[in-house]
Amino acid sequence: MSEQLEKILQTSGLIKSKFPKNFKPEISLITERNIDIKEFSGFDILGELSFDSLFPDTENLKRNAGKVLFAKCKGNDIIVYNGRFHYYGGIDMRDIGHMIYVLRYLGINKIISIDEVGHLNPRFHCGEIALIYDHINLIGDNPLIGKNDTELGIRFPDMSNAYDKDIYKKVFKIFQEEKIKINESVYLGTIGPQSETDAEARFYREIGADVVGYAIVPEDITSVHAGMSFLGIGLITRELVADKMSEDERSEKQKSKDQKESLNTAVKELGKVLKEIIKKI
Repeated sequence: MSEQLEKILQTSGLIKSKFPKNFKPEISLITERNIDIKEFSGFDILGELSFDSLFPDTENLKRNAGKVLFAKCKGNDIIVYNGRFHYYGGIDMRDIGHMIYVLRYLGINKIISIDEVGHLNPRFHCGEIALIYDHINLIGDNPLIGKNDTELGIRFPDMSNAYDKDIYKKVFKIFQEEKIKINESVYLGTIGPQSETDAEARFYREIGADVVGYAIVPEDITSVHAGMSFLGIGLITRELVADKMSEDERSEKQKSKDQKESLNTAVKELGKVLKEIIKKI
């Protein structure tokens, strides 16, 4: 057994030991820690476990304030990562991938990853939802670099269905039925945490991206490697339309306030359909 797999089994074993009675999850939800799961109707929280308790001897990982939540929604047992590791936080890509592999060994076969994003597409607006169907990786790293453990996945995973097409179609239909604007999106993954320059935003748009974010790409790559289906959803909170950015005269304080308001709006919009997504995927 590889050292990587040994660590995955150790973490998954610790989480599983805290499962509520008869808890058998197959779906996982990943969000930023500034999103209150209670904003999504239909979720009952059955228990929780802090990231701190999972990595007591690893200072860099212990600093994350995220939580593992055990939840139930529409009769489905759900594991929620309310918080995630970011590459810009100095976290190694293998450690970011670690948390995704752990889900596989907890019985998860479908992941819904929700990320706060900026939009490059001028037809999109802050406060809306981006439904992600593909990505461009400009991070320059990913969790598969290094020795491959074939127990986790094959050396060269096929990324042609990285965002599961069947799940995407189901969610697309749910959005249509609920009359929620559908922003079909190519997600561009970059490191962050600094904002994008005007020239970068123009370049990202020209190569085919609709939104930019810092978290989903390594999670998606790892889930594909591990054989789990993946749904990516972006909460649009920043406008990154080239030329308009340089004309923005708002103060940093006002930008931050507007970003929070856009996040709240997008969360409420997603909250209208999330339980139905969980029921039908």
